[in-house]
Amino acid sequence: MNGKTIVIGVIGADVHAVGNKIIDLTLRKEGFDVVNLGVMVSQEEFIDAAVETNADAIIVSSLYGHGEIDCNGLRAKCEEAGLKDIPLLVGGNLVVGKQNFDEVEERFLAMGFNRVYPPNTPIEKTLPDIYQLIEESDARKAAMKG
Repeated sequence: MNGKTIVIGVIGADVHAVGNKIIDLTLRKEGFDVVNLGVMVSQEEFIDAAVETNADAIIVSSLYGHGEIDCNGLRAKCEEAGLKDIPLLVGGNLVVGKQNFDEVEERFLAMGFNRVYPPNTPIEKTLPDIYQLIEESDARKAAMKG
């Protein structure tokens, strides 16, 4: 156990569960405490779970193409709930149709996500980012206390 907690789930009306299971298993293997909310998760459920467990990060998956709609406003709601610096990561088929990923990424970063991943990104590729973001968040929290 690395003592870090990550909340994961598939946002909105999306019922794609396979990728969520792979993310769960991989993070557990890395020693994370995983709070897996499953599929069809609302923004409020992500936030409630993160507050309840004092989570170190939230990873949102979306595969049915409506991630942009489902994720809009999540950062603001996190801040309202006292999760000001929580790392937010998102990945999957985030938009409908074939769109330039650089533009999609730009829109999600503007929404307050720290990292945005294109379809079919293996969770293993995101691990360095997860560690880095949690470390940076911990450092900011420590600086605010000290």
